[in-house]
Amino acid sequence: MAEPRKGWFQRLSDGLSRSSRQMSEQVSAALVKRPLDQAQLDELEEMLIEADLGPAAAARITEAFGAERFGRRSDEREVREALAAAVARELAPRQGDFDPLSGPRPFVVLFVGVNGSGKTTTLGKIAADLRQRRGAKVLIAACDTFRAAAVEQLQVWAERADADFLCGPPGADAAGLAYDALARAMAEGFDVLLIDTAGRLQNKQDLMNELTKMVRVLRKLDPEAPHEVLLVLDATVGRNAVAQESVFGNMIGVTGIVMTKLDGTARGGVLVPVAQASDSPIKLICVGETIDDLQPFDAEAFSRSLVGLEA
Repeated sequence: MAEPRKGWFQRLSDGLSRSSRQMSEQVSAALVKRPLDQAQLDELEEMLIEADLGPAAAARITEAFGAERFGRRSDEREVREALAAAVARELAPRQGDFDPLSGPRPFVVLFVGVNGSGKTTTLGKIAADLRQRRGAKVLIAACDTFRAAAVEQLQVWAERADADFLCGPPGADAAGLAYDALARAMAEGFDVLLIDTAGRLQNKQDLMNELTKMVRVLRKLDPEAPHEVLLVLDATVGRNAVAQESVFGNMIGVTGIVMTKLDGTARGGVLVPVAQASDSPIKLICVGETIDDLQPFDAEAFSRSLVGLEA
């Protein structure tokens, strides 16, 4: 999935353009007129909170920025460089790797998240990358059995990726379907099993029961399954993404976060409080509709793009 750094950085910069444009305008207006003073730092902290970085992270970033540049007059480039470095320091410890071909076979990946977060599309993009570019044998299981549209969308992605596909009748037991999928993946020598799940939050207890049952039956066949649980979050919902992370984090053992739709918001900074609130690292981010728009998370590249800097 990894694209050459320059090509991906351009995609990332283009995708984060709404966020970086807003931040750049505010930086220019607030921080480059005179030597940095407390009033400017207060303005910076407010700007970072408005960009959805969250109060705690905004305070830490402002403090680090002020310690480095207080009393100094800086040009816009210097301000952006210092700000990018401060954001990157926040995110670097939360950067994780996703490589399903480096583990056991079949490697089982469970995708969780609310409906509309981009979960199904993310799964499809990963399947296409694994199958078409890396030559893996991939099975997709549609275990959101209550939404016919989700099954149909996933089948389209399976056909596009040339991946095998398994679904059940409407309302079928999701855990039973997951069990059948893993049994088939083991019997037929698949490299990776990608499992889509329901994302209904109207009744959290039902959803929790369904997810925990799914994990329980998978472990009857493989005590280590699922090997990865990816929580897919939509950046356009802003700080609500933090609440979603808390719900799913308490339901099931999330091992990594995927942040989608970063190209659709001017508040891309929401990645910072999500990373800080979660016990799980950020593994993938998405800035568009194509397969290449989903890439491994790079804290430095993200931070530079967020403030409008090139690689």
